[in-house]
Amino acid sequence: MPLSPRSVAHALCRAVGLLGLAAGSARAAEPLVSAAWLATQATNRHVMVLDIRPADEHLAGHIPGAVSADFATTGWMVPGPGGAAGALPPVERIAATIGALGVGDADQAVIVADQFPAAARVYWTFKVLGHTEVSILDGGWHGWTGPVEHGPAMRKPAVFTPHYNAELRAELPEVQAAVAGSGAALVDARPMSQWSGAAKSPVVRAGGHLPGALSLDQGMALTADGRLKSRNELAVLFAPASAKPAIVYCNAGYLSATDWFVLSEVLQRPGMKLYDGSMSEWTADPSRPVAR
Repeated sequence: MPLSPRSVAHALCRAVGLLGLAAGSARAAEPLVSAAWLATQATNRHVMVLDIRPADEHLAGHIPGAVSADFATTGWMVPGPGGAAGALPPVERIAATIGALGVGDADQAVIVADQFPAAARVYWTFKVLGHTEVSILDGGWHGWTGPVEHGPAMRKPAVFTPHYNAELRAELPEVQAAVAGSGAALVDARPMSQWSGAAKSPVVRAGGHLPGALSLDQGMALTADGRLKSRNELAVLFAPASAKPAIVYCNAGYLSATDWFVLSEVLQRPGMKLYDGSMSEWTADPSRPVAR
C-alpha cells in the first residue's frame, strides 16, 4: 500500500534526525568546555572528570564525582630511554593507568587542573592514544563555581583501549630532519630567557634552542588567572607559526603542550606535533647542535 505524503515526510524527518544523531556521536568532544556545561552533566555516567591537581588539594575539595589523577604522581610523564625527562609512558602502561582511573572507551574525559600546561599535556596524551572524547575545563579548578565535594572519590576500573596516533607526536629522527632544514618548522614554547640560553632548566644539559626554532612563549597564550585568551587574540599571537607542519617543544614536553593545544585544537592548524623528548632528550647527546 503506497505511503501518504504525510507518512513519507515523517519517515524522511526521522531518517534525517537519526543521521544527525549519528554524525553528532562521531564528532570529537569540544577541546574546551565551560563550568556551566559541566554542571549539566552531573548525572551523565559517561562524562568522567579527572582532577589532576595535587592529591591533597583534591581531598580538600573537588567537583562532585571527580577522580584524583595527580599530574605529579599518576605517571602522565616518565623518564625516557634517550634522556627525555618527561616522555610519553609506554602506550599499554598509560592506557592501563587511564582505565584504572575509571575512564572507559565510551567515556568523555574532562580534565580539571590549576595549571594549563598540565591539562594540555594530559589532553594530548588522550589524543595520542586515539581517544577523541576529551576536553579541558575552561578556567580549570578556579573557574568552577558549582558545588564542591570533599574526601576521596572513586570509580570502578574501566576498559580503555589505546589506538596510538603517531601523527600527533614527534620523535627524535623527525626532529633531526627538521633541524637539518628538511622537515617541519620548529616552535619553542619556553620563556625567551631559555630560548636564548641566558637561563637553563635543570633537566637540560645545555642552554639554548633547536637551530632554526621560533620562540613562542606559551605564557603569552594565558591570561593573568591562567585561562586561555580568546581565539582572536591567539590567532594574532601565534601568526608567526603559520608554517605547516610544525613541531612544538620545550624542556620536557610540558610547557609545549599549551602551544600544541592552541595551534592544533583552538586554531585548528593541521600537522601540529609535540616533541615530548624536547630539549632534555636533544641535549643528552653533546654532538647534537644547540643554538644560543
